[in-house]
Amino acid sequence: MIPALENLEPKAVWKHFDKLAAIPRPSTKEAAVREYIRSLATSLGLESTQDDAGNLVVRKPARPGRERAPMALLQGHLDMVCEKNEGTAHNFDTDPIQVVRDGDWLKADGTTLGADNGVGVAASLAVMESTDIAHGPLEFAFTIDEETGLTGAAEFPGGVLKSKYFLNLDNEDEGTLCIGCSGGIKTTARRKVTLRPAHAASAWRIKVSGLKGGHSGVDIHQGRGNALRILGGVLQALLDRIPIEIAAINGGSAQNAIPREASAVVLADPARESELKTLVATAETGYRTDLGEFDSALAITVEKADRPANVLDATDAKQTAALLGSLHHGVLAMSPDVPGLVQTSTNLATVTTKGDVVEIVTSQRSAIESSMMSAARMVATVCRLAGFEVEHSGKYPGWKPEPNSEIVRKLQEVHNKLFGKPAKLIAMHAGLECGVIGEKYPGMEMISFGPTIVGPHSPNERVEISSVKSFWDYLKLVLENL
Repeated sequence: MIPALENLEPKAVWKHFDKLAAIPRPSTKEAAVREYIRSLATSLGLESTQDDAGNLVVRKPARPGRERAPMALLQGHLDMVCEKNEGTAHNFDTDPIQVVRDGDWLKADGTTLGADNGVGVAASLAVMESTDIAHGPLEFAFTIDEETGLTGAAEFPGGVLKSKYFLNLDNEDEGTLCIGCSGGIKTTARRKVTLRPAHAASAWRIKVSGLKGGHSGVDIHQGRGNALRILGGVLQALLDRIPIEIAAINGGSAQNAIPREASAVVLADPARESELKTLVATAETGYRTDLGEFDSALAITVEKADRPANVLDATDAKQTAALLGSLHHGVLAMSPDVPGLVQTSTNLATVTTKGDVVEIVTSQRSAIESSMMSAARMVATVCRLAGFEVEHSGKYPGWKPEPNSEIVRKLQEVHNKLFGKPAKLIAMHAGLECGVIGEKYPGMEMISFGPTIVGPHSPNERVEISSVKSFWDYLKLVLENL
C-alpha cells in the first residue's frame, strides 16, 4: 500500500483508493480500471455488464432479510482530471499517482489526486465487497469520460437500471446533500489563419502562471484569474505599443477547468527587448492589483524562445488576441431562489494553435436551459464578430431540485440519527451525471453526497481524511435504512 494511506480508516475504502491511484485513468482511457472492477466483481460472484460506451454495471443481491427493500444504485465515474504543474515529471497514461499525506489531508505530488471521483468509486467497491452491511438489493454503475463532457452518462442506455434510489457519490462537501445541478454546453470557436515567414530576429515566450484555477462550475464565482484572458490582454497591450509577431498561443487544459497557465511565442526586434519586458511587467502589476487575494500568486514572465519559421498574419494575430482579451469569463447571473448559488456562467477554457488553425473552447452552464443557450449565443456572437467559426456540442441537461422527495427525507433522517443534525441541502453549479442518466429513468429519486474534496481539477486537489470516515459511516447507515 502507498505509505501515505497506511493505517487510515476506513481500511475498506482506502484499500481500493490505493489500487485506483496505481492505475492510470485519464478520460477515455479507463479500460484498465474498468477491468480491475470487473475482476473484483467476478471474484465475488457478482453479475457485471458493459454497455457500448464502456460503462460498467454490477449487481449485488440483498443481505439476507433485506430482499424486499427497494433497489438502490451507487454511481461514480472512473476517469480523473489530469493536471500537473509545469516541471512535474508525470505521465498520466503510465504513471501511478504519487499520494502525499499532510496532516488530515491527502494530496498528490504536483498533480491532481483523483479523489474526484476516486473516493466515491472506492467506497462503492468497499460496499460491493462488504459482508457486514445490511443493505437491500444493489446496483453499481461506473461511468467513463465524465470529466471531459459526461460522455459515459450521455451514452448510458435506458432500460438497464432497476433501482428506485440513485445515490451519486460525486459530491465534494461533507455535511451536504446535493439535490440539483446545472446543465451545460460547449462552444468551440475556430479560425483558419494565414501563416507567413517570420521577420523579426528574436523570439520570446510570454507565460502566465501561478493562478489557482479550479472547477469551472464549482469555483466560477471565486474571482480567480483566467490565464487566457490575461494573456490576451497582455498581447493586446504589446500589439498596441511595439511591432511584434505572434507565432503560437496555447493555454488551458480542459473545458471544465479554469485555466491556470497560458503562453504565447512572440517575435520582435532584439532592440525592443527591454521595452517588451517593461510592458509585460507593467501588465503583471495591473493584473495582480486587480485580482488581489483572489489569486495573489499570478506571474507573467518573459523568457527566450527558439525562433519559429512562421508567424500568424498580423490581422489573425490581432483578432485572436482581442478575442481572448474580450470574451466574458465568470458569473452571468445568480439564482434568485437559492442564496449564493450561481445560476448562469461561462468559462473561457482552452486555446490551441495547431498548424494554421487557432481553436478556442468555452463552456456555458445554467440550471435554466434558456439561460444556458442565451449565454452560448452571446459567446458565439462575439467569436463570429472576431472572424471565428463556431459550433456548439456536448449539451447535457440539468437536474431539477426536489427538496421534499422521499429520498431526501430518508437521508435527512439518517443524517440526524448519525450526526445529530440535518444535512445542508444544496444544488451544484456543475454538471452531475445524475441529471444526464436520471433523464432516462423517470421516477428514479436521486441524491448526491461525498467527503470533503478541495481544489478538484487542479494540482491543488486534496481530500480530508476524517471526512472520508464520516462519509463511509453515513453511506453504510443509508444503505441499511433504504
